[in-house]
Amino acid sequence: MEQEQLSERPGAAPTSEIGTATKKVFVKTYGCQMNVYDSQRMTDALAADGYVGTEAIEEADLVLLNTCHIREKAAEKVYSELGRIRGLKAERARNGLETIIGVAGCVAQAEGQEIMRREGAVDLVIGPQTYHKLPEALRRVRGGAKVVETDYAIEDKFEHLPQPRRAQIAGRGVTAFLTVQEGCDKFCTFCVVPYTRGSEVSRPVAQIVAEARRLAENGVREITLLGQNVNAWHGLGPDGAEWGLGRLLFALAEIPGLARLRYTTSHPRDMDDELIAAHRDLPALMPYLHLPVQSGSDRILKAMNRRHTAEDYLRLIERIRAARPDIAMSGDFIVGFPGESESDFEATMELVRKVRYAQAYSFKYSPRPGTPGAEMDDHVAESVKDERLQRLQTLLFEQQREFLSGLVGSGMDVLIEKPGRKPGQRVGRSPWLHPVIVDETAGEIGDIVSVRIINAGQGSLFADQA
Repeated sequence: MEQEQLSERPGAAPTSEIGTATKKVFVKTYGCQMNVYDSQRMTDALAADGYVGTEAIEEADLVLLNTCHIREKAAEKVYSELGRIRGLKAERARNGLETIIGVAGCVAQAEGQEIMRREGAVDLVIGPQTYHKLPEALRRVRGGAKVVETDYAIEDKFEHLPQPRRAQIAGRGVTAFLTVQEGCDKFCTFCVVPYTRGSEVSRPVAQIVAEARRLAENGVREITLLGQNVNAWHGLGPDGAEWGLGRLLFALAEIPGLARLRYTTSHPRDMDDELIAAHRDLPALMPYLHLPVQSGSDRILKAMNRRHTAEDYLRLIERIRAARPDIAMSGDFIVGFPGESESDFEATMELVRKVRYAQAYSFKYSPRPGTPGAEMDDHVAESVKDERLQRLQTLLFEQQREFLSGLVGSGMDVLIEKPGRKPGQRVGRSPWLHPVIVDETAGEIGDIVSVRIINAGQGSLFADQA
């Protein structure tokens, strides 16, 4: 599993339009795109149980924290948040209102009973592969039980999660995530995900295509396929054969109305010829690839158990760019892994100079309890990590700025996604994932329009109609 692209997303799932439900759920999502997807699917499961979403936590009959275990002190951050919610629960109780508190996600899977022991206000702990059991778990909670639901067979999640109803799908906009693979068998020494998400399991083709069709029928124009190691996906096809991700992408591109495809997050060892050919031959597959390397030092890559060298990675990049010359590369980097010397770090800087990234995510190494990296000797001082991270981010930012500046004056197709912040604006998405600001006269939400880039900001583009 790669060091995931992280952000914290407080808020709620979209409000349902179903039935006459009166119970309200507030979901706060931490972490990667997989958690965003999981929060939506939990909300789908809860809709059948009479819940609608709310953005006001003080109104919620059910509060769910969907947690991430990648960042340092992730569990402590959850406990701090639970302390604040405990006060809200007590306040609502004084007004005769019940509040159920649940912890989901990777911290829930890793901490289990410890969460219940440390925070008595928690009623429910549920792991990432058991969300289909959420309504039943809540019924047990309402019956007076404290529930910890973390034992799983991962295929159950794919098999039994309820399908979102038409109104729910239609409220999600013109882009959507679709999980095709879960778990990780790579066991990188810095990563806790194999222990919280389990081993690699792939959804069958029929499930994936059916979900993609439902999304497209309800106005979704772009789908991003998700997996901890998404390019390791090998699902059972309708012909009885095992398909790879490249073949799946070709099948999805045939769905009417579905114009754009993406996937994340990938591992260099699973980038096969068929997938590279899809980048060459499939116009719907966007020219943007997140392919983490983590370090440019072979010594550190070996300590991380990456099982590839820096040269392997660079040769792979050459093959991908030969197949799709306009592809933009994104990556992940960990600075200060145990034993990293100045020369090891300089090897990372040199790799970045050679690849030239359009986007990248960089982190200081932080030990995850239970992982081999946490038990290693020769941990790097925090001050050294800070200084190296600043140098790396300066270089990456320069490359990002150069990529954006290089787009000024060019034409491109943009998917219009939503209204802009200012009156008269629309926000679109470039083939390379950048927000593109256009005039509202350029088109309606869901349209793919041709524009010319006239200016570049720090992370966004400004365009006129072509």
